[in-house]
Amino acid sequence: MNTSIDKLLKSLTLEEKAALVAGADMWKTQEIERAGVPSITMFDGTNGVRKPGSTQEMGLFSENMPATCYPTGVALGSTWNTELIEEVGEALGRESLALDTQILLGPGVNMKRSPLGGRNFEYYSEDPVLTGELGAAMVNGLQRMGVGASVKHFAGNNQETEKMVSNSVVDERTLREIYLTAFEIIVKKANPWTVMTSYNLLNGTYTSEHDFLLRQVLREEWGYDGVVMSDWTAVHDRLKSLRAGLDLEMPGPAKYNAVKLVSAVRSGELDESVLDASVRRMLELVAKVTAAAGSKEARQPWDVDAHHELARRAAAESIVLLKNENGILPLAAGKLRLLAVIGQKAKKPRYQGGGSARVTPTRLDIPYDEIAAMAGGEDHLAYAEGYRNDNEPDDALIKESVRLASQAEAAVLFVGQPEGTESEGYDSKTIDLPPAQVKLIQEVAAAQPNCIVILCNGTAVAMQEWIGGVPAVLEMWLSGQGSGRAVADILFGRVNPSGKLSETFPVKLSDTPSYLTFGDGNQQAVYSEGIFTGYRYYAKRSLSRCSRSATAYPTRRLSTAACAPALPAG
Repeated sequence: MNTSIDKLLKSLTLEEKAALVAGADMWKTQEIERAGVPSITMFDGTNGVRKPGSTQEMGLFSENMPATCYPTGVALGSTWNTELIEEVGEALGRESLALDTQILLGPGVNMKRSPLGGRNFEYYSEDPVLTGELGAAMVNGLQRMGVGASVKHFAGNNQETEKMVSNSVVDERTLREIYLTAFEIIVKKANPWTVMTSYNLLNGTYTSEHDFLLRQVLREEWGYDGVVMSDWTAVHDRLKSLRAGLDLEMPGPAKYNAVKLVSAVRSGELDESVLDASVRRMLELVAKVTAAAGSKEARQPWDVDAHHELARRAAAESIVLLKNENGILPLAAGKLRLLAVIGQKAKKPRYQGGGSARVTPTRLDIPYDEIAAMAGGEDHLAYAEGYRNDNEPDDALIKESVRLASQAEAAVLFVGQPEGTESEGYDSKTIDLPPAQVKLIQEVAAAQPNCIVILCNGTAVAMQEWIGGVPAVLEMWLSGQGSGRAVADILFGRVNPSGKLSETFPVKLSDTPSYLTFGDGNQQAVYSEGIFTGYRYYAKRSLSRCSRSATAYPTRRLSTAACAPALPAG
């Protein structure tokens, strides 16, 4: 755009202004060809660019354009490495430019109020300061490449249960100290080009039209001057949302609301200066992404191999050594006569969560193949499926696993939450592994003392039923397309496990501070635990012997004792 923003704004008709503050379709903003205003394209992207084949489709249940699937937020959060995350952000920027994407919808920085949260795998931590620092690094890396970030979901969106209509009831101290801090850090340290509001109500008002949240806190107190956009279909009253400071309604076309805005201005119900303020911010955003579109990076394809290596390196840094008794790890590469590899997830890895964060990877490292290569070939491995797809008990599979494990020098068990249990759209019901997997661990560990458990999951899991019987545990998380090579490197000592937990692992679900009020339904989410979330609660209640958090226990080793809490949660 060659014309200045001021002149351009004055040249727009009222109808064109109303069109600019809403999407044109599922993923694009409106183009005003007459005025030389191009559209902006945006796609999901918390751990990789999720670009459907068309901007007319959502693409949630189909394969999308291939892109590097980096470790999910829970995994990146365990790196505690801002430099690495900034590098991942730059890589995401390169891929976004190559895929004609001007705004990447991420990072997600909501707090993990409960380990049951369906989207916990997308988020970095239960700690707002750690989340804020990591989120700022991601935004800085991405926007350095000329691609705008959309920090989400602002705010009080900490569950999937009834999230479209649920009212988050949070006192102001808790809201500011726990649930707004990460956003504040990111706004002040990285100035994201966009911020996305959430679906839920906050203390009785939808966040998309929340004057206190959007105008007073975000714009006046924090000085944010970028674009505020809605989550998809999250606008309820367009006039209220515009007055509160929500600039862009997504998706489009929002024909009814555009007519409503024009009518409100002409009738005097809405001051045109309010609309102009949002249009100006949209034009400034268009100017930023237009400048980036002509850069050298925008004309270059990304290096698929180099980005896969970055995904591997990030995955390796995210893996946490939870337990390693008797120095069982690392394994001796090329010196094992026979290693038992047990569990479906070794050959069919679970490396990402579901919903809008699901990426079609450019390639995928298979843990079994990578372990075979380091062990000296498949002749040195014995594989057992371990459990069924539906995780129903199958004594024959467990018996076969025990037989192979007892013949080997060591056994590696790949276990974790089943596919589809951690996703946008619903919360989990339990933090326990499926009973079939628990029984598998117990019986294999009884037959093979050199037993290594590898967890593939997107949030904290309970381990009291089996952790006392195994000498080694690796938390692999959902670590993206390079996680297979990453875990093999750590098993055989090529990479030192340097990950640190960024959320508390409770002994059992009823120990968690939000246990009595999380996911109750009835369109209410009462934050009765206040500021005492995660490790703060356990420290306050002197439960540190039972529940370990990386903030208080940087040794990254869990106790094998199964302690009962002194006081009930809640």
